[in-house]
Amino acid sequence: MNWFAGIDLGSAYSKGVIVRDSEIVASHVIRSGSDYGAAAEVIRMELTERAGLSQDDVLHTIAAGSGADSVSFAGRTSSDIVCTARGVHSIFPQARTVVDVANLSTKAIRLDSEGTVTNFTVSEKCAAGGGRLIEVIANILRVDLVEFGRIAARSENPIEFGTGCAVFGESEAITRVSEGVPKEDIAAGVNRALARRISSLVKKVRMEEPCVICGGGALHMALIQALESELKVDLLVPPIPQITTAFGAAILARVAATEEKT
Repeated sequence: MNWFAGIDLGSAYSKGVIVRDSEIVASHVIRSGSDYGAAAEVIRMELTERAGLSQDDVLHTIAAGSGADSVSFAGRTSSDIVCTARGVHSIFPQARTVVDVANLSTKAIRLDSEGTVTNFTVSEKCAAGGGRLIEVIANILRVDLVEFGRIAARSENPIEFGTGCAVFGESEAITRVSEGVPKEDIAAGVNRALARRISSLVKKVRMEEPCVICGGGALHMALIQALESELKVDLLVPPIPQITTAFGAAILARVAATEEKT
């Protein structure tokens, strides 16, 4: 019996998955820190321990993400866009559009019926272009990320965030707090602003349903609801959305190993 691994080293979080055939047997997510190589080794050790395997049991590993070249045990690297597409297609074969909301960027990807990427676009790498913006404003409001989503859902009068810059957005949030604006209205306003930015990105690839949202941003239900309102669709969400790219990398590792045998 063969096992395969996928590692996705992002700017903020690193993710790993081990699969047997196309089934996930172990997954792990940690903060990336300043040393991608060390993060990859921690993930490797945790994955094999959770799966009850030795490191030699894992036949092939593919790495993706900004720190992919730091994964010394990977057989090769792959584009995170291709890995995300493969991961989504394995979970939702019917999907035609993918919205991957990472910490510092968002990707919009179009797929064909085989899960092949036919078009994509990526936002600028900026805290205002991904889930990091939510973390920044949650810190200003002194609430955790779970509470941030809850209070945003209670808003009856979301404020308008007029900037696309996280630095100015942080300053704006501080000003609104000092003015006595309710936290729920600030939280909801941030979600709406980010949803508008993501929506404009998705429209560039000519969105086709069904549409899937993945990445760490898909952990924020209030953001999902705001984006559904902007796009006027119901978004599909993977069971563990932040490991989708790593899952796709593991599937590609299995495919690569099979091709090498033939």
